[in-house]
Amino acid sequence: MSQPSEPTPGTSRPADPRPAGGSGSAWAAGGTVFAGVLLLVDGILGVLKGIAGIASNDVYTRINDYVFKFDVTSWGWIHLVLGVILIFVGWGILSGATWARGVGIVLAALNLIANFMWLPYTPVWALVTIAIDVFVIWALCTDRSNPSDSVRNG
Repeated sequence: MSQPSEPTPGTSRPADPRPAGGSGSAWAAGGTVFAGVLLLVDGILGVLKGIAGIASNDVYTRINDYVFKFDVTSWGWIHLVLGVILIFVGWGILSGATWARGVGIVLAALNLIANFMWLPYTPVWALVTIAIDVFVIWALCTDRSNPSDSVRNG
């Protein structure tokens, strides 16, 4: 038997591999998963910074005349609370929760601001965290796919 060279009338084309209504790129969708992982890591780093600040005031450099000068223990609690929340939001992004993307953008921005204010205490660690937060904000803002579709289809 010979195969027909033309498609049979009435047959449809293969389905579009993108999720319904998804106009985002694969890079942005992959970036969103990576952003979820980075939020988890950023949260763990925040928890570690917080524990170190709460445990001992001598862990970090003392600043004399700094506008945003708080007691290191206060900074420790700020980083600890932000870190725990970032861990939950990162987990939410990885599990495809629709609320997590918006909350992740807001919390990454707050964490970025807190680490900017934290710069004189640990400049390198704060700059690494700021870079992570900038990427997370970019990734979560540029992905236009519906996270609930990717969870259902994946």
